[in-house]
Amino acid sequence: MGWTYRAIWLLCVSVVCECWRIPRSEADPPMHGEVQSPQYPQPYPPEQLREWHLAVPEGYQIKLTFEHLDIEASADCYYDSLTCVYGKQVLGKFCGQENSADGHHPGDQPVVSPGNTLSLIFQTDDSNPEPHQPIGFSAHYQAIDTDECSAPEPEDGPLCSQICHNTLGSYLCSCHHGYELRPDQRTCVLSCADGIFDEPEGQLSSPGYPEPSPLGLSCQYVISVEPGFVVTLTFSDKFHIESIDAEQGPQCQHHWLQVTVTIPEREPMKLCGGKSPGLMVTNSSTVTLDYHTDWAGFSHGWSLDYSTHRVQCPSPSSVTNGRVTPIFTDYLYRDYIQVRCDQGYKLMMNGQEIQSFSSMCKSNGEWHLSLPECHILDCGDPEAPLNGGVTFLSGSENQYGSVIQYNCNEPFYSLPDVVNANYTCAVDRRWTGDHGLPAIPPCIPVCGKPTNTLSIFGKIIRGDRAPPNTIPWQVMLEVNGNRGGGIVIEGRWVMTAAHNLKHDGVIVEKGNVKVFMGSNNAKLIRQKTPAAVESLHVHPGYNNVNRREPNFDNDIALMKLQEPITFNTATMPICLPKEDSVYHSGMGLYMGLISGFGITKINNRLTIDDHLKYAQIPVQDPESCSDFIDRSKRSHPGNEKAISDLTANMFCAGSDQDTDDSCQGDSGGALALHDDAGRFWAAGIISWGIGCGVPGSYGVYTKVVNYLGWINKTMQEN
Repeated sequence: MGWTYRAIWLLCVSVVCECWRIPRSEADPPMHGEVQSPQYPQPYPPEQLREWHLAVPEGYQIKLTFEHLDIEASADCYYDSLTCVYGKQVLGKFCGQENSADGHHPGDQPVVSPGNTLSLIFQTDDSNPEPHQPIGFSAHYQAIDTDECSAPEPEDGPLCSQICHNTLGSYLCSCHHGYELRPDQRTCVLSCADGIFDEPEGQLSSPGYPEPSPLGLSCQYVISVEPGFVVTLTFSDKFHIESIDAEQGPQCQHHWLQVTVTIPEREPMKLCGGKSPGLMVTNSSTVTLDYHTDWAGFSHGWSLDYSTHRVQCPSPSSVTNGRVTPIFTDYLYRDYIQVRCDQGYKLMMNGQEIQSFSSMCKSNGEWHLSLPECHILDCGDPEAPLNGGVTFLSGSENQYGSVIQYNCNEPFYSLPDVVNANYTCAVDRRWTGDHGLPAIPPCIPVCGKPTNTLSIFGKIIRGDRAPPNTIPWQVMLEVNGNRGGGIVIEGRWVMTAAHNLKHDGVIVEKGNVKVFMGSNNAKLIRQKTPAAVESLHVHPGYNNVNRREPNFDNDIALMKLQEPITFNTATMPICLPKEDSVYHSGMGLYMGLISGFGITKINNRLTIDDHLKYAQIPVQDPESCSDFIDRSKRSHPGNEKAISDLTANMFCAGSDQDTDDSCQGDSGGALALHDDAGRFWAAGIISWGIGCGVPGSYGVYTKVVNYLGWINKTMQEN
């Protein structure tokens, strides 16, 4: 591989002598450099003897390339010359010019040193008789890699006993399969035990294969890959292990290759003879190969390629009302499957609902989770609407696709006209209507249609008692001990006159207001617990603070109850007027129904009657009403201001001949008109009058249609 550099000192005799050496340093020698004759590119001087000792790192050779060489030519370069020396070996002696007949010129051929050193000796005589004065030489040297593996074999034997690998600046040795490198890193020794191969594929062969196997072998090879993969062996056709022929086949008594797998039920298999086993699927992730030869006999050996593939799991069974994805021909280790149920079904496992399911093929060829089941969705018992119920039309047990029908407690409640009462158990497990919304349809109270109708109208002052369930919107109020009337208009709302709730400019405490309903007998309903009031809402425009100068404009108020009313035959709401309702005067359809628990006339005496009374009176036109108020004021000279002015928010009702009229205690009750469909609507609120039952006297009523906006806004905001 090279030699250790030593400085050489030359003794110079009878000539000018200069000795050059490359100084030694701690660093490696340079990989390249340049050498030139003295005074180059000027002619070199006579009587020269110069030497250059070049060195590069060990493991490399020196390549010297001449860029120019012009030295006096002579036979055998006797007078002037440049000599290249490696050790004691002269590699070349040069002189002359390129293409000259005399001398020895290197041309474009480089000088290559066998090792990592090279010496150059430049020598000239004392004269040059030629007219041309030569200029000497210029050369470049560089380190080139030595191919130690191709070099002649050293005296102490080959560099590598088996395989030599040339490397940059050096070489490496390696061994054939079944052998390992000794500590000297040159020679190989047989070794075929405790080999473990864990790559997914590879190649194995007997020691020295395809050469005959050595005798006395006891080799073991273990192929061990990741669990979940199985090993497949593919033996080459050239297979020969000594055997003894017998009737039952080759007997492996002295030489054999034993194949052992980790599957408990599989016995080890001994192979021998001259026939290749070919393809062998082991179904195991670990395979042990034991190769044995005794000290006699002959076996050519064996070679095999091994590969691996993933363990296979059984194809999953089908799932009723569901599907397994993805669909593969084979399901292998680490493959995942998922189960999705058909629309309307849910995943169930071990009696519990799960949101999703996936299972992985395990290394043992089994799925890590068994398949779930798909059960039909259940929407649960449908919630009945308030004051209504549910009827099943199809399906059972509230399952997906079942159809129900909502209904309301008739005749007191009904569904909105635009609502389809059929609802289906949907995929989101909610009962959903055809409109796509899951909201339970509301049961709307039926207004203005009593279950018992009045056949003959009576009169409050003189009139008859109202039959049961004929005026179910009637409310009896007690405010600070005083009796008044009210009108049921919604499940939690009662309408009345503002003057029942606001006295001398102050709204009464809600705890002092008692609300009774559900009977035409005042004594009976007093025995019941009155409905609790949550809030009182007097129209902000009502301002009646001076009893001597009363002002009944905006005489309307609302009361919100703490609990909703459940409507029945005895308690039902009256309808509110439509925005385009017209107050016609006259008889027939325009006769108003008034009712109340107020003062009545018995034996020509005004007294409080504990039975609900009613009367039918005609609505008066605005001119007649205005004339009546004017006449009343003129008939009370000096007390005109004691009679309230008439406004557009009021109307009159009554008869010029009859004494039918409302009176004290009736205030806040309704004057009801009925439409073509027979429904009663609250046209007016009993507000004020001049006397009670005076012939030719009208009662004055708050015109409800003027307050629809305020009524709806108050109920929505509260």
